Amino acid sequence: MARDIPSGELNDLLSTLRGATTPLGIGEIEARLRPSVPRRTLQNRLQILVQRGTLAKEGRGRGTRYRLGSVSHPQEKAVPESIPISADGRKALDLVSRPLIARKPVGYGRDFLDGYDPGKTRYLPSVLSAELQALGRVQTVDQEAGTYAKQILQRLLVDLAWNSSRLEGNTYSLIDTRRLIGFGEMAEGKDAREAQMILNHKDAIEFLVRNAGVIAFDRYTILNLHALLANNLLSDPSAPGRLRQIAVGIEASSFHPLEVPSLIEECFDTILTKAARITDPLEQAFFVLAHLPYLQPFEDVNKRVARLAANIPLIHTNLAPLSFEAVPQDLYTKAMLAVYERQDISLLRDVFSFAYRRSVQSYAAVRQSLGEPDPFRMQYRNDLGHMIAKIVCGALSRREATSEIKDHALQHIPTADREAFRQVAEEELLALHGGNFARYRIKPSQFEAWQNRWNEGDSYIST
Repeated sequence: MARDIPSGELNDLLSTLRGATTPLGIGEIEARLRPSVPRRTLQNRLQILVQRGTLAKEGRGRGTRYRLGSVSHPQEKAVPESIPISADGRKALDLVSRPLIARKPVGYGRDFLDGYDPGKTRYLPSVLSAELQALGRVQTVDQEAGTYAKQILQRLLVDLAWNSSRLEGNTYSLIDTRRLIGFGEMAEGKDAREAQMILNHKDAIEFLVRNAGVIAFDRYTILNLHALLANNLLSDPSAPGRLRQIAVGIEASSFHPLEVPSLIEECFDTILTKAARITDPLEQAFFVLAHLPYLQPFEDVNKRVARLAANIPLIHTNLAPLSFEAVPQDLYTKAMLAVYERQDISLLRDVFSFAYRRSVQSYAAVRQSLGEPDPFRMQYRNDLGHMIAKIVCGALSRREATSEIKDHALQHIPTADREAFRQVAEEELLALHGGNFARYRIKPSQFEAWQNRWNEGDSYIST
């Protein structure tokens, strides 16, 4: 998972491994590392660097050893043809794709932020923004803030949590994510940090949607957004929701973020003030998507905060949300590198335009499907009704419900339809509420007892 490691700690750890003639076990690294760090922190750092390819891991269990990864530069992946890249975006992509040694070290450019004048400066051409708004407009546009997001909340929770986590290197599949969010079912063989990341996204998205009338580009919203996204993921338990007090480095980048806490705080407040003054919701979204990560106001989880914060103006105005569906991780990373190292927004703008169009198409399909009979649901109507009634009348927990659905599919559903049946049954169960349970011949007292048991399972990972 792509995370920002404090530059001093990163250098100390890599220096320790550079000085070894053979791969080192974690105990040997711990003994040589100065200054020392807690074992759990060291394990997390090693895992992150292995995932990035900076380190290579050999062996298993107690025989695990670490060494520096290959210094060769693998061939860059081609940009998918479905993502139009402008001439300026292509130039930026080529420049940040060069070897790190060929890219000039740069620091935070305050003029990039100071030069933005809300109402006068535009990152998105007005024609492009108007086009995207027209595409993303839904029938609820003139209703209370957050109306549309609340209507599609269950879908948004999965889509945005999965795609945002995927851009950080999370290996959960879409189905894994749906079952984790809906039923607390952790995927086998996955790191607990991956599950925590996704569940943190769930909590953060719910915070934005359920408080749609209150959230804004202010300290309350952004600090609490970070606290929710960083929950149980940082070594310092006081870091979530707090502006950065330490220096950080960006792996595989020549960019060095600000280090002075007072300047970080000043620029953070300036970003919020300027964002709040932007009246175009798409321009607002893109502004924070670029400037929050560029400042790196937090010790980690900055890009995740930016991606969710970009949805604030879309939630406010009942536009289709931005879920980052189908955005390649490598291309998004390169787009952010262009902002970091060159203050160049052209590639990120290309990615943003593609991502929003793709999100609009996805949610338009959801709207068009409303009211259309589903042949699969009709085919398995009796099985679905039996399953829902059994789970609710038996007051089964989330995990018990998952097991019950799986067992029923194995015993009664043809092999080719089992996975689809599980998904549909889970969706039906998650869509159950006080206004629709009677169709399953469930009594109010039974529904209430089930809901009380069901809601006890909202927290899946201990903090």
